[in-house]
Amino acid sequence: MGSQEPKPFDVKDVAVIGAGPCGLAAAKYLRAQNAFRSVDIFEQQAEVGGVWYHSPRPSTTLRVPQVSADWPPDPPLPPSPGPDGSQSGGASIFPSPMYDVLHTNIPRALMCYSDLPIRQDSLIFPSREHIQEYVVEYAHDIRDRIQFSTQVADVRLRVVDGRDRWDVDTLCLETGKTTTATYDAVVVSSGHYTAVYIPDVKGLADFHKAHPGVVSHSKHYRNPEPFANKKVVVVGNAASGIDIAAQISPVCKKPLLLSVQSPTSQPNLEFSGAEEVPVIDKFFPGERAIRFQDGRIEKDIDAVIFATGFLFSFPFLRSLKPAVVTDGRKVHGLYKHLFHIDHPTMVFTRLPIKVVPFPLSESQAAVFSRVWANLLPLPPADEMRKWEADEAERRGDKYHVWPEGGDAAYINSVHTLISQSGTPGKRPPHWSPELVWQRQIYAKAKLQFELGGRTATTLEELGFEYSPGENVAQTEPSADLVSP
Repeated sequence: MGSQEPKPFDVKDVAVIGAGPCGLAAAKYLRAQNAFRSVDIFEQQAEVGGVWYHSPRPSTTLRVPQVSADWPPDPPLPPSPGPDGSQSGGASIFPSPMYDVLHTNIPRALMCYSDLPIRQDSLIFPSREHIQEYVVEYAHDIRDRIQFSTQVADVRLRVVDGRDRWDVDTLCLETGKTTTATYDAVVVSSGHYTAVYIPDVKGLADFHKAHPGVVSHSKHYRNPEPFANKKVVVVGNAASGIDIAAQISPVCKKPLLLSVQSPTSQPNLEFSGAEEVPVIDKFFPGERAIRFQDGRIEKDIDAVIFATGFLFSFPFLRSLKPAVVTDGRKVHGLYKHLFHIDHPTMVFTRLPIKVVPFPLSESQAAVFSRVWANLLPLPPADEMRKWEADEAERRGDKYHVWPEGGDAAYINSVHTLISQSGTPGKRPPHWSPELVWQRQIYAKAKLQFELGGRTATTLEELGFEYSPGENVAQTEPSADLVSP
C-alpha cells in the first residue's frame, strides 16, 4: 500500500491573543473541537471584555496628526491615587475607548452569543456595563485557559519540516517575567481600538503644538463635563461622532459644529443637536481658528474631537514578512478576511467593519477550528491570492467594510456549510427571518431608543414590530465571503 498523503494541518497547540468577545469565542470553538492539545489565551488586562472593559480614565497618549499604524500600544494607566494621596496598587489597567454613558448600537437578540442569551429584562440596547457583565459570564468555563495581565510582546514564525511553528513571547505585567512558548497556530483577536486615526489636515500639527489639549480623539472622550461652555467641533458623523455630539451639545456653546464628509441624515442631525459643516480645510494656531472647505472660518475654538476611527495595528507581528499592515487601513495577505494565505495557521478575527461582532466571531471560529482539524479544506494558495486581489479591486479603500446585510448572509451561509458538512464541533449561530429583520431596522430603532431616554426593553416599545411571514430581504455576501 502506498503512503497516505500528509494532512494539510498538524495543529496541536493554539495561542489566542486577546480575551475580548472575539478571542473568547475563538477559544470556545477550538476547545469544543476536541482536536487540539492546548488552547492558551493571553490577555493584557486583569479581566476579560476587551473593548468593553471600561477604564474610567482615558489613554494618556496622543499624537496629532496620526496617520501611521506603526505606533506602540498604549501603556497601562498609572495607578489611581488613594484618599490619602498615595498610589493604589492592583493590576495594570489599559485604556479603553468606551465612554461613561454608552449603549450598544445593536439589539440584544443580535448582540448575544448563540448559546447564551442576554437576559430579557435588560434594555433592548444594553449598556456597556451590562455587556461587560455578560462577557464575563460567557468566559466562565474557559477562565482556566486565560493568562491575565500578560502582554504578547512578539510572535515569530519558524517553518520546521514544512510546518508552521510560532514562537510567542509574553510579558507577565505583575512579575516582569518574559516567557517564550511555541504554538502550531495563532488566533489574532487583539482588537482594533488602539491606533487612532487623525488626518493630517493643513496646519493641524502646529495648532496642536500651540494649543495642547484642544485636539483629541473620540478614544479619549469620557463625558461632556470638560466641554461645558466650550466652543466645540466634532469631526465625523459615524456612530461615535453622533453619540458624542449629542452628549456634548446640551452643555457646550451653541452651536456645536459637526464636520462631515457626507451629509448626516436629518433625524441623526437633529438628535446630535449640532450644526453640520464641511470638512476642515486648515487650522490657524494664531487665532485658534478653523477654516472649512466652503471658506467659513470659526475662531476661538476650545475643543476639536476627531471621531475618525482607528487603524489596524499589530505591534507584536513586526517580524512577519511581508508585513500584514502598511498604512493601517487593510490587513494584507488574507483569504476571506480571515486566513493568512502564506501561513494559514494564523487567523485574524473580526476584521470586517459594519458587522454584528459576537455572532460573526462565532461563525469565523466555527470555520477555522474545523479547517485546522482537517475537516474543511482550504483552496490552493494561488486561488486564495486571486480571491484577495479580486476583493481588493472590488472594495478599494473600504476593503474590510462589508456590504449592508453581509454579516447576516455570512452567518447563515456558514451555518449551512457546517450543517451540510456534517463535521463535529460546536455549531455556529443561525439568524431567523426575525433576526435578519432586526439587523435591517436596528439603526432606526437605536435612534428612537436614544430619543426616548434609553428606557425601552423591547423593540415594540420603540414602534417596531415584526410580523411572522414578513418578506425580509436576504442579502448575499459580496464576493463569496464564506469560507472555505
